[in-house]
Amino acid sequence: MERRPQIIKGKDWTLEEITERDVVKVVTEVLNTLLGLLGVTGKVEVLSDEIPLALDIKGDDLGVLIGRRGQTLASLEYITKLIVAGRLKAWLPLRVDVAGYKKSRCDSLQRLSLYLAEQVKSRSRAITMEPMPADERRIVHLTLADNPDVTTQSMGEGESRKVVILPRQS
Repeated sequence: MERRPQIIKGKDWTLEEITERDVVKVVTEVLNTLLGLLGVTGKVEVLSDEIPLALDIKGDDLGVLIGRRGQTLASLEYITKLIVAGRLKAWLPLRVDVAGYKKSRCDSLQRLSLYLAEQVKSRSRAITMEPMPADERRIVHLTLADNPDVTTQSMGEGESRKVVILPRQS
């Protein structure tokens, strides 16, 4: 029976033979190989070598790695996680970004959420946002979680799932 990959958490790794340096080396190697296979020129930069690892791919003309609404980037991150888990025989939480796309998308979603919350408050009417992936919906929910005037909920199924910002009931 094949052993399922374990989750590696912080310094309490169950696989003692793996060091942080080895993990970073494996992840950057995998990403560089994938970039080469895709014919994309980019430099993998390690933003954080602590678990979860954070990496950013720098370079020119990297829009092809981001894709529409970040879908290609999400797939690149997922396949990187799968390959790394296969090599290390352990599941490693990591974040892959391209030219700071995720950071700027997070910032713009937070600004949009706060703006829409003000609109909901002033109009006393719910506003439904565009469909977005789970990680982006989470940003909206967390941004407005402590807002005394509005509440949020997700509606819909699959790729049509979206966030609705509602006036908070007194």
